[in-house]
Formats: sequence, C-alpha cells, structure tokens
Amino acid sequence: MTDLIPINIVIGDRTYRIKSLAKDEEVIRKTLKTINDKIVEFKTAFSGKDMQDYIAMVLIWYATEASADTHPGLTKEMTDALMKMEEQLDKML
Repeated sequence: MTDLIPINIVIGDRTYRIKSLAKDEEVIRKTLKTINDKIVEFKTAFSGKDMQDYIAMVLIWYATEASADTHPGLTKEMTDALMKMEEQLDKML
C-alpha cells in the first residue's frame, strides 16, 4: 500500500487534516495558496459576505478556470514543452 503522509491545510478560516502522497504535497500547497489568495481577493471586492460565500465564489472561479484550460492538469512547464513540440511538428509538416 502507498505511504500517505498527514498534512494540515487551511482553507479560509478552517483547518483540515488530510492524507496525501509526499510527492503531491507541493501541488496541494500551491493550490491552497491560490485558493486562499482568491478568498482574500473576493473579500476585498465583495465586503459583508460570510466565509462560506467567499469559498463558494472561489470554487466557482476555480472550476471555471480549470474548464477554460485545454488541459487543466498540466503545469505551465509541461504546457510550454508541448507547445514547442507542436511548433516543431508544424514546421516539419
């Protein structure tokens, strides 16, 4: 069985304990930073709402952002590498 490590994460004002593969921890932390930064952004833009509203707004933003990308699971580096390969193939054809 795969070894999972415990990670404490914070979304908005709540702490959660999850288990993840060690190799995925960095991706999880980057995603959490993006989510929490967006919560702060929405709190600034839409004052007077509660945390659940902000988290819902971020969830909608994140889902829309991911579906707008051609390949949402790819990192920027992988996307750039694939674009270079595609350009090289176009030149050869």
